[in-house]
Amino acid sequence: MIRYRCLLLDHDDTVFDSTRHIHYPAFLETLSQLRPQDPPLPYSTFLHWCHALGFQKIIDEVYHFDKDEHSTEYAIWKQYTQKHIPEPFDGMKALLTRYRQEGGKIVVVSHSESTEIKRDYLTHFGFEPDLVFGWELGIDQRKPNPYPVEATLLTLKLLPKDCLMVDDMRMGLDMVKPFGIDFALAGWSHGEPEIVNDMKNASTYVLESVEALSKLVLG
Repeated sequence: MIRYRCLLLDHDDTVFDSTRHIHYPAFLETLSQLRPQDPPLPYSTFLHWCHALGFQKIIDEVYHFDKDEHSTEYAIWKQYTQKHIPEPFDGMKALLTRYRQEGGKIVVVSHSESTEIKRDYLTHFGFEPDLVFGWELGIDQRKPNPYPVEATLLTLKLLPKDCLMVDDMRMGLDMVKPFGIDFALAGWSHGEPEIVNDMKNASTYVLESVEALSKLVLG
């Protein structure tokens, strides 16, 4: 018997190994065009900024992109995400397939876009999530806004105790905390100690592997 009726899953660096191979290179390309005079942005710095600020604030408050630069950044990012399909972390396909077969609901709450999220699930798992809340929702409805949680509970007729949020960064934790939803830190992805240390005390579970997540939700 599954422990939670619904998994609220982050996409990048939680289910799929994608930031290192897609989102970070896309942003480096953006900076090479828009801020060629700047020193190279280290991957670790990019991760920490995504954790502490979120990507929207990176482009708005760190680099101060104007409207045209926002359009350029989005076009480069979209080109990268359309052309590159990320790989899931080892064990994720078996976990999510069995979880779904046992009646669990899979909801993706991500800063990727729904089109690519559904494509990635169909490509690697052979099914789409039950619900997807992606970047295209806009700043007033995307994570960490409570809208994805409220819509999930209403649409799937669930209670907060029925759900587990799994994410590698703070925005997922911040989103579900007001609801009292359990939170599992996905410690198998980037492995940045400062990010893990910042979140571990507020997390219900700190998981070092996909196998640990499987044992938690499947028993």
